[in-house]
Amino acid sequence: MTDQPSPQFDAIVIGAGMSGMYQLLKLRELGLKVRVLEAGTGVGGTWYWNRYPGARFDSESYSYAFSFSKDLLDEWDWSEHFAGQPETLRYLNHVADKFDLRKDIQFRSRVKSAHWRDATRIWDITLGDGSTFTSRFMITAVGPLSAPTMPNIPGVDSFKGQSCHTAHWPHEPVSFEGKRVAVIGTGATGVQTIQEVAKTAKHLTVFQRTPNWCAPLLNSRIDTEEMTKIRAGYPEMFQRCQETFSCFLHTPDPRATFEVSDEEREAFWEKLYASPGFGIWLGNFRDILTDRKANAAISDFVARKIRQRVKNQKTAEKLIPKNHGFGTRRVPMETKYYEAYNQDNVELVDINETPIERITPSGIKTSDTERAFDIIVYATGFDAITGSFDRIDIRGIGGQRLKDRWKHGPETYLGMTVDGFPNMAMLVGPHMALGNIPRTIEFNVEWVADLMRYARDRKVTRIEPEPDQVQAWTDHVKALGEGNLLFEVNSWMTGVNSNVEGKQVRIVNRYSGSAPDWRAKCTAVAEKDYEGMALV
Repeated sequence: MTDQPSPQFDAIVIGAGMSGMYQLLKLRELGLKVRVLEAGTGVGGTWYWNRYPGARFDSESYSYAFSFSKDLLDEWDWSEHFAGQPETLRYLNHVADKFDLRKDIQFRSRVKSAHWRDATRIWDITLGDGSTFTSRFMITAVGPLSAPTMPNIPGVDSFKGQSCHTAHWPHEPVSFEGKRVAVIGTGATGVQTIQEVAKTAKHLTVFQRTPNWCAPLLNSRIDTEEMTKIRAGYPEMFQRCQETFSCFLHTPDPRATFEVSDEEREAFWEKLYASPGFGIWLGNFRDILTDRKANAAISDFVARKIRQRVKNQKTAEKLIPKNHGFGTRRVPMETKYYEAYNQDNVELVDINETPIERITPSGIKTSDTERAFDIIVYATGFDAITGSFDRIDIRGIGGQRLKDRWKHGPETYLGMTVDGFPNMAMLVGPHMALGNIPRTIEFNVEWVADLMRYARDRKVTRIEPEPDQVQAWTDHVKALGEGNLLFEVNSWMTGVNSNVEGKQVRIVNRYSGSAPDWRAKCTAVAEKDYEGMALV
């Protein structure tokens, strides 16, 4: 249609992490007028905000990098197989510099609301400071883990020492030397933090509610010769990532757990445990996440490893999960995490036995005692996947709020669009293949860019999925979760967060089929002129 008013922008992208940066680049190539709105003062998303000690990749650095530019691949050298946050942030700033992205990014710009105006087919977007923008299309690049949550503990604001959430870490260095430190939480973030803080703190107290199955990261340096070999193998490596179940270098072994002898099984698990990265989780026997007996066997193997590594067996038992099996929650990768509990300066407090009653001006009071601290670190996780959407007042046709629409669980088409919310695309939202996120990001960004090209060429100003297609996709995603042990466990992957009101009911938050299958379905929709979508 040609009689519609012209908005300020063809597209506004919310977030300048990896997905927002790449989406900006692809839409620029189409000649569209684009603005990226970013709450922080720099690019990087996850790697801008999460500066806590020990923050690093748990997928191989080179498999995490952008693959779209050979020049970029040729000129960047990774120093470690699993790069730390500072190096990753340098890499993303290098990307921003190379492609001159900052000129179209507005920093210190947190989006407060986004309201669809059906009469004009325009999104009205308002920032926290009251400034407004209009855009034909709105693309969310808000990330699956970007809405940090604090625990529901009285007195949090009363503490007189230094405290912070791992996702809101100070930009200046924090010294733990000679300090009494508390870390609340033992998820992936907590594990990385704990193993670093334990090195220098005068005393570290870890407050644990739910232990997690952790496995060795086994990181190592990359010298010039090895980097040359990695670079030469990029085409094959990225092709492998396109073919594996979750876009990682690791893929399930075709054998079932009990198809091999006891000796073969034990030797295989020993090999995986001694190998770098996610192999013990993602390269294991094909049935460890679907067969209870198989899952019990691998859980017993990892439990034995924990007992071997932790000297005090009472502490070891507290560190072994009893309410979920290995791999049914995200597996934190660690470097001498369990050995930290062998140190005299580290104490583990099980808050199931002695609950935290409140934070006091001087420390933390549990049911049995009060402990004094100089620093409290909240490694209490995120309101995952949908949380970053909930924090923006997104309203579609008739003023319907997306948060209300998703009250009982997300409903999407392909994980990228929602009926009732025209001209909105989600880059890393619910109901899509997650896995090795940058691989998903590149596909999503290119799919959305192709949709924008299609709309531009045909003068389409309104795109919305059909309701029956949204229902069908949502039902498909739920069906894929059946029989998967992961969906029987409370975790961020099943949408449960006890610190967030209304997030105590388990839902299917993510696509659990293979990434190749998901991409094939999305590609088929595009090849059929975006079948299942109304384009006007």
